[in-house]
Amino acid sequence: MDIDQILDRIYVLPEASKNALKQHIKEVSHSKCFCLMEADKIIPHIYFIRKGMVRAYASTSDNDITFWFGSEGEAVVSMKSYVEDKPGYESIELLEDCDLYILETENLRKLFNEDIHIANWGRKFAERELMKTEELIISRQFKTSLERYKDLMVNKPDLLKRVQLGYIASYLGITQVSLSRIRAEIR
Repeated sequence: MDIDQILDRIYVLPEASKNALKQHIKEVSHSKCFCLMEADKIIPHIYFIRKGMVRAYASTSDNDITFWFGSEGEAVVSMKSYVEDKPGYESIELLEDCDLYILETENLRKLFNEDIHIANWGRKFAERELMKTEELIISRQFKTSLERYKDLMVNKPDLLKRVQLGYIASYLGITQVSLSRIRAEIR
């Protein structure tokens, strides 16, 4: 997915504003297993996934808990760093070789002050990220692991083909054995 499509999915900018924003966006590539963001560090940039799959996780003393997957067209951001310039709690690992777009947060903030359209784009960006977080919390609180797995089947079927079962089980908050039972039940 190209950067124009990604930016437009968030909020359609006038051409001059979009070009001003794109001047600060660069392309980068990283290999599978690369740690894109590390917990407890301030992350001074936002990524957008051109191609590939990532996961966000938090580490405990026992294991890593996956709580989000991102794929083509999605933003990868530590909201705590983005909003407050404070260390985030999440780590982001690449599950595939990824082509990404990178935007320095400092440059984006300067553009917010210079261009109302870009400021509105930033507001829509933050609103979308908030909605993703809200949907995740509601899903975790009110849906069973079976219902959450069925949601993945309907809303992100490619994820089930591209992500190893251990990460999916962690995302659902269950063991791999329980995930195998769910998958057998659905077949």
